[in-house]
Amino acid sequence: MPQTVDTETESMLRESVRAFVKKEVAPIAKKIDREDQFPVEVFRKMGKLGFLGVTIPEEYGGSAMGYRAQGIIEEELGYASASLGLSYGAHSNLCMDSIYRNGSPEIRETYLPKLCSGEWIGSLCLTEPESGSDALAMKTHAEKADGGWKITGSKTLITNAPLADIFVVYAKTGDSLSAFVALATDSGLSRGKKFDKMGMRGSPTGELFFDSMYIPDNRTLGAIGVGKDIIMSGLNLERVILSFIFIGLARRGIEMSVQYASSRKQGGKPIGDRELIQEKLAYMYTRYETSKMLCYRAVDEVSKDPMNVLSAASCILYTTEAAEYIAREALQIWGGMGYVSDSEVERLLRDAVLGQIGAGTTEIRKKLVGHELIKNYVKNGRLPE
Repeated sequence: MPQTVDTETESMLRESVRAFVKKEVAPIAKKIDREDQFPVEVFRKMGKLGFLGVTIPEEYGGSAMGYRAQGIIEEELGYASASLGLSYGAHSNLCMDSIYRNGSPEIRETYLPKLCSGEWIGSLCLTEPESGSDALAMKTHAEKADGGWKITGSKTLITNAPLADIFVVYAKTGDSLSAFVALATDSGLSRGKKFDKMGMRGSPTGELFFDSMYIPDNRTLGAIGVGKDIIMSGLNLERVILSFIFIGLARRGIEMSVQYASSRKQGGKPIGDRELIQEKLAYMYTRYETSKMLCYRAVDEVSKDPMNVLSAASCILYTTEAAEYIAREALQIWGGMGYVSDSEVERLLRDAVLGQIGAGTTEIRKKLVGHELIKNYVKNGRLPE
């Protein structure tokens, strides 16, 4: 059975992150959204407190607490500012953790300490204008050059792209795919526009262009040609860690709904006394609790096997749908007051929508779950346990 209760160490981490979020993040969450500005100084404080490098060994500046710890941090960030949680995930999981898992000792020693401390901000570059869900159909390509590679192409809808210092970049190398570490200072790399988004405002999303960008051989991740495996294992980890943001968002939505239902009166009685409101709260809470169980099971599974597609896809499929449902019901409970732009409730709903688009759409997740179930049954004659 999955361990859904925090260990003593995890409880201490949660209390520490929760206190930080209450003091540093919650008071500016509305401003982050309204002004669409990433809180760089808050992010650097997270580095000083050791929150950024929880999956990285101490020798590189991390704390080696693992993916459950990363999930806990995401949950607490998601409760107050899902957008900060999104940028945290792109930095800590998509970029930094990938560099650790696939990088050479030289790459690890050079870049991980800067990422763990928050001195540098990281990003991962996969999506392209013509290859979103079909990420492996990318057109960005790398050609062998003297002592390295020259990369030409573009990436779009990249989290942290407008301000990142370091990027994990995927490109075609002949008939295969490979991964490279690019720096913002590399010749041939340029940033495009920053997108003005519906939700997750304050988590900067933008474009990158590569015009024969030169990457030396010592900045390849893994061997040339193994990029597909790096992508797939990274996506599984990303899907699980991203799910924890939406657990936090869902918890906030339920909390606000219970508070409002208890205080808002109609006909002289709190609306929470009405059975239709109680039904909404019951379904909201049940889906939230189910999401937590799925996420904790999935994070344990992908920690053991990053290629566990079924756990990762089913986890994010359910959790993000549940979060959007909870945010929508929260708005319904709050009524007109939830719909006004100053309301935190409407921000929860706008942020929740991204959950069914990022890291593979809901439709892709359904395809993955169905395919894995059939494959397992054909091979073993039973459903996976």
